[in-house]
Amino acid sequence: MKGLTLKPLVSAMALALTLSACGGDEKPQTQAAAETKKPAAEQQAENVQVAAANPFFEEYNTTHGIPDFAVIKTEHYLPAFKEGIALQRQEVQAIADNPEAPTFANTIEALERSGQLVSKVASVFYNLTSADTNEELQAISKEVGPMLSSARDDVMLNDKLFQRVKAVYDQQDKLDLNTAQAKLLEDTYKSFTRGGANLNEEQKAKLRDLNEKLGKLSLEFGDNLLAETNAFELVIDNKENLAGLPQDVIDQAAATAAKRGHEGKWVFTTHRPSITPFLTYAENRDLREQLFNGYIERGNNGNANDNKEILAKMAALRAEKAALMGYPTHAHFVLEERTAKTPENVYELLNKVWPAALDQARAEVAEMQKLIDAEGKDFKLQAWDWWYYADKIRVAKYSFNEQDTRPYFSLENTIEGVFYTANKLFGITAKERTDLPKYHEDVRTWEIYDKDGSLMAIFFGDYFVRDSKRGGAWMNDYRSQEKVDGENVIPVVVNVLNYTRAPEGEPTLLTFDEASTLFHEFGHALHGMMSDVTYRSQSGTSVPRDYVEFPSQVMENWMTEPEVLAQFAKHHETGEVIPQELVKKIQAASKFNQGFATVEYLAATKLDLDWHTLTDTKPQDAAKFEAESLANMGLIEEIAPRYRSTYFAHIFSGGYSAGYYSYIWSDILGADAYEAFKEKGIFDKATADAFRSTVLSQGGSQDPMQLYKEFRGKEAGIEPLLRAKGLLKD
Repeated sequence: MKGLTLKPLVSAMALALTLSACGGDEKPQTQAAAETKKPAAEQQAENVQVAAANPFFEEYNTTHGIPDFAVIKTEHYLPAFKEGIALQRQEVQAIADNPEAPTFANTIEALERSGQLVSKVASVFYNLTSADTNEELQAISKEVGPMLSSARDDVMLNDKLFQRVKAVYDQQDKLDLNTAQAKLLEDTYKSFTRGGANLNEEQKAKLRDLNEKLGKLSLEFGDNLLAETNAFELVIDNKENLAGLPQDVIDQAAATAAKRGHEGKWVFTTHRPSITPFLTYAENRDLREQLFNGYIERGNNGNANDNKEILAKMAALRAEKAALMGYPTHAHFVLEERTAKTPENVYELLNKVWPAALDQARAEVAEMQKLIDAEGKDFKLQAWDWWYYADKIRVAKYSFNEQDTRPYFSLENTIEGVFYTANKLFGITAKERTDLPKYHEDVRTWEIYDKDGSLMAIFFGDYFVRDSKRGGAWMNDYRSQEKVDGENVIPVVVNVLNYTRAPEGEPTLLTFDEASTLFHEFGHALHGMMSDVTYRSQSGTSVPRDYVEFPSQVMENWMTEPEVLAQFAKHHETGEVIPQELVKKIQAASKFNQGFATVEYLAATKLDLDWHTLTDTKPQDAAKFEAESLANMGLIEEIAPRYRSTYFAHIFSGGYSAGYYSYIWSDILGADAYEAFKEKGIFDKATADAFRSTVLSQGGSQDPMQLYKEFRGKEAGIEPLLRAKGLLKD
């Protein structure tokens, strides 16, 4: 799913607010040292040597303070995590023991500024475990996860510290705080109460245990899914079975086969860039079924990577934790901090969209079945047939084949299109640098300059699929924007995608949807890069989950505008601008298949909420629970949910539990907001400036829905989204 945004730990308070992270008070040592018995003196000398050479313990000696990837080694992480946690404990305890009366500065701001080392290490480590992982990093993650979880609990369950926070919170009306400071105070106090500060000692011990178990299970779920995804391969040795596939897809399959030791054959995987074109164009129905089932059965194969028991335990533990914290369900606990507020509100929204989407999907089924029958085929449409027959109807109805767009959307030109759009809207410019540190040879780096010529951010683009990278597309940062002693700290932001690399010497060509994903993720990047706040925990995309997708959903709209397409959608061989006739076909086809797209997404959303509105603290039979959930919502058999439980990484190894609805919630905001640009002009300066000042620059420093209403002048309506999807009946 495009748009997933990950945020690393950024401070002691962010540690308390984000990742199930962590603890341990051992002295810094290498992982090897922990496993090998050596004389004490020899071991101590080795530890000192490792510490002295650890790049995390000093300022990065690099341009713009970019992490010094060239000198950061695997053995540096664990000692740096341990030292960072130890230092954080000292800082936090010093705040708690401060003999002076609690104030906003010596308690709330002091907490915000603590934990610098652990956040520095985590920002690199957790980015790499997503984008360029290996077995060593995964092993460290399993060790560090419980440590960070414990450290988080040490902050949240420190009663002496909480009493100081509470003392400041109780006198907030007497303090002369600005909006951002008041928000920081409120968020800090809530983080303590939601972190268990009001529990008794027995309950606090139970909470620690639950947090540690959930952290371990989440890591195990993600590792299993990565292993399942990388392990599956559909090996084809008969060229006749490639019938229908575009040549570039065949060439990539041959390259994948060679890489995997199947020279002279073709290999397709469950990675999106491989499976999607196969399901769309391959004429061999049996092979489509085989690959489709390989995808939807990930984590459900009864092997060492099976996730059913893990996710069932997680759902039960989350229900138990919610009850301990005084909430009816995990969803109630989570949504209290979201703009939706309650699961009832989310279900209400979903139920407004679901009937129209399901009716449209049924109509799409009927149309495809009619085509199957007309072909003289004797079978009923199944889920693995959908992409294939939907594409046939798209071609017949709109004379539009998405492959026709690929020559016009080279990766290089699409990147330029994104930068063009950002420049027209906000006046920012990009300068590529090839001499700055990067974590992988695939990464490209740009300096981003504001309209006044000042350096605003560093932007990494990591575009190609590889086995060391998890699937999907996301934005994150290696350093968040903040202001320290009046000086602005520029952010280091990354977009990570999974495009299939073209053969050597050829341009990487994208489908229209893949190009749209690049625009989407750059919307997240703009949210991070254009941040202009004081506190790191409020920076950029540090906003509620159901608001974070909003800027990225808005950004997608510009890609379909003829004025923007004319600037970058050019044929990679002739330089010809994409013909207006093809643009009109794209726009006409944009509402096609929206019943399917909306239903498969909403089915996953409802499945997420069903898992997290459980009150039973005993693990469910995962397969039975999922089947009953899908049956209760009335999902038709021709559509599988976008994510089934066993590979639903967003909710079982990401941060979207009880929050997968966020995409459509943000979609509503995005569709409504873009109407403001359509009303005034898509590059209207006043509208763009207002969007930047009220949305992109404010991060989490103010209530997001107030900021939205300030920009739009009203609350968002659902009609623009339904209209955009073709689901609004006249």
